[in-house]
Amino acid sequence: MTRRTEWPVSAPGHGVGPGRESAAGPTAESEGAYEPEAGHGHGTGSGAGFGEGAGRRARSRSRSSGSPSSSRAEKGEPRDPVEQARNICLRLLTGTPRTRKQLADALRKREIPDEVAEEVLSRFEDVGLIDDAAFADAWVESRHHGRGLARRALVRELRTKGVDSAVIDEAVGQLDSEQEEATARELVARKLRSTRGLDRDKRLRRLAGMLARKGYGEGMALRVVRQALEEEGEDTEGLDEPF
Repeated sequence: MTRRTEWPVSAPGHGVGPGRESAAGPTAESEGAYEPEAGHGHGTGSGAGFGEGAGRRARSRSRSSGSPSSSRAEKGEPRDPVEQARNICLRLLTGTPRTRKQLADALRKREIPDEVAEEVLSRFEDVGLIDDAAFADAWVESRHHGRGLARRALVRELRTKGVDSAVIDEAVGQLDSEQEEATARELVARKLRSTRGLDRDKRLRRLAGMLARKGYGEGMALRVVRQALEEEGEDTEGLDEPF
């Protein structure tokens, strides 16, 4: 009985106890959080309250609790919503950039209060961890050169990610009409061989449809496909009509 009355006195010396719980969550969050340091289980004085019996009882209470808060504790999640929001954002930003809206949506799904989310997201923007303009620039560069997407498709994708319209306009402004058409020609040239053997109209529909899915306008798609077919000796008479 004397050990149970002594442990609150010894707890601060080991960095645990009621004084630490409100800031970092209960110390039973991880297995063995109440384990004594070497020699404390058999010592006297301030270390006596950390005997093996007390450690087993604490772990038993932690495992037997079925509440959501104890479940979060077992996973090592902090109870402070600000700290939770930081951890969520840092995990999502590891390995890939995200827009502010993407992170805000993730925090909302985790039931982080709106005012806390706003505070954390603003702080991340201040230190450069969130930068929608840089995200949009990198997205345009990657998706145009990697996938051949035209400006129309890039605008659509960036909107779904919550990027502001003014930021989108600036990012897609990197691409001019000449560069866009040059990319369209490269796409058709790579696809052209696989359409050989088909009749002319089917080739037209297949090639123009590929460009349309990537965001190219009808006029540009028709012009690029017609020129590619002419270079192969196809008769393109009548292909000026919309497809």
